[in-house]
Amino acid sequence: MAKILVVDDDQGMREFLGIMLTREGYKVKTASGGKEALSLCGKRKFDLVITDLKMPRIDGIDLLKAIKEISPETMVILITGYASGETAVAAMKEGAFDYLEKNFDVEDLKSTVKDALGKKGINEENVLFMKGVEDAVSFEKMIGKSRGMMNVYSLVKKVADTSANVLILGESGTGKELVSKAIHENSPRKNKPFVVINCGGIPENLLESEFFGYIKGSFSGAYTDKPGLFEVANGGTIFLDEIGELYPLLQVKLLRVVQEKTFRRLGSSEDIKVDVRIISATNQNLEEKVKSGEFREDLYYRLNVIPIKIPPLRDRKEDIPLLTEYFIEEYSKEFGKEVKKISPYALQLLMEYPFPGNVRELQNIVERSVALETGNIILPESLVMSDKGDPDSESVPDVDFGEEGISLNDEMKRIEKLFIEKALKKANYSKTKAARYLNVSYDSFLYRLEKLDIKE
Repeated sequence: MAKILVVDDDQGMREFLGIMLTREGYKVKTASGGKEALSLCGKRKFDLVITDLKMPRIDGIDLLKAIKEISPETMVILITGYASGETAVAAMKEGAFDYLEKNFDVEDLKSTVKDALGKKGINEENVLFMKGVEDAVSFEKMIGKSRGMMNVYSLVKKVADTSANVLILGESGTGKELVSKAIHENSPRKNKPFVVINCGGIPENLLESEFFGYIKGSFSGAYTDKPGLFEVANGGTIFLDEIGELYPLLQVKLLRVVQEKTFRRLGSSEDIKVDVRIISATNQNLEEKVKSGEFREDLYYRLNVIPIKIPPLRDRKEDIPLLTEYFIEEYSKEFGKEVKKISPYALQLLMEYPFPGNVRELQNIVERSVALETGNIILPESLVMSDKGDPDSESVPDVDFGEEGISLNDEMKRIEKLFIEKALKKANYSKTKAARYLNVSYDSFLYRLEKLDIKE
């Protein structure tokens, strides 16, 4: 149950938010001002703080700064009746997740809260790599002593001081965002913003405004100017995750930013110049997408100035004991357990497992094992691993290619539709649960329903 702190000197707003969020299943505390909020934050950790901007003595920006000093992983959403582009940029540069005007739509707030808590989960996953592990070689937040990881460390060090665009390649769960963050933290831009955009998790009609922002009146609901994330990232680094999912129109507009370092907010004719380093990542074969016409060749070469490939965990098995030991220590502390190590046979089972989900899957396996274990050592029976983990053992359905072959895109859409329909059925047609079964964001799930014309 996520823990949320609501801070507002307006008792009515405070109580409304408290009741609404409690009904959504969150554990909610409220504070009437910045001083009380800081006192609560000093006593316990909150996953999310929702605070008013204009408050006496300690305003929202000052409270945001103080919270980030106490608990950097806590997400913060600002609510204001006095929104402006300058305020938004200032808030997001200080680490705010987002800001909303006081006339917000309740569904928009619920969605923003879910997104913020989802982002916090990603951040916590990254933090697990921060501490050193005995006998491990680590760099920034990454752990591993395999040749593959040493090559990654070396490349990161070499490219960090440059301003060249980087394309990070690797399967899901290998830690592509960790590598992008390491590049930023070792670059001259380290004290400037590091902004993450998931290109596959935002619907097409919203992605352009997220990228470039908009001006008041540019569309229904645009009640004020709002800066885009490229503007927020000015002087720093922007990380475009799942770049292979970028829509064709956005590919054209992104190319202009890469080439000319300028863009326009939605509804504006004014060029905004930015100095942003672009780091992209994908688990897809972009060269194949270029050949099929799904990804622009000129954009591909602009982004792929320096490629960095992260090896899958099955190709760096010597790192498994190091990562396992670290995750055991972390989850033992989190769950209040006395689990100290893993039995040799259980470790051997992990070493023989192919980890299709990579480091993220290992982390989940260890988390479950520590939670289930009643003794001080993880035994084989506590390990919960997929019996379909070996990619080579997966059967491929018979395909009749015929004389003219098949349309791979049509076949992939058919399979995607089949999986979505099965997930909906398993979830009793709850879209939220179905999205969770498929490990995609809610917005991405809705986009796919519309794209594939699936009727729930």
